[in-house]
Amino acid sequence: MADHLTHFNEQQRAKMVDISDKQETKREAVAVSRVEMKADTMTRIKEGKIGKGDVLAVAQVAGIMAAKKTSEWIPMCHPIPLTGVDIHFEIISNTELHIEAKAKTTGQTGVEMEALTAASAAALTVYDMCKAMDKGMIIGPTYLQMKTGGKSGDFHR
Repeated sequence: MADHLTHFNEQQRAKMVDISDKQETKREAVAVSRVEMKADTMTRIKEGKIGKGDVLAVAQVAGIMAAKKTSEWIPMCHPIPLTGVDIHFEIISNTELHIEAKAKTTGQTGVEMEALTAASAAALTVYDMCKAMDKGMIIGPTYLQMKTGGKSGDFHR
């Protein structure tokens, strides 16, 4: 773990980290998020009775699209060639939806931000599609579950 912040130059101004000397390795990251909602909202999601369409199908595509665009809205992220993005949903209670996003690449920098972005976008899409009936939904926590590859090694929560 670095003891200094890598995204600042000697003038303490933001910079994009230089990865040109880093080795290409296979990298994978898994991030999770959660959406808490009313039981009636969850029932309508399961039964496909949300007026905007299949909530989980749309959230899955939104998460994948977001992972591909991570570097466009997280300023210091490198644009990276993703080799895979997958999102899984699990209804863990009548009020809680668990979201798991996995991102993969072979490259010089990790995919943690892409996995976190995918999980976040999927959760936000669930909120967007259901907000007409449940504005009180709660998103989170959202966090990195694991990552592999790269100089800093593996991380498992």
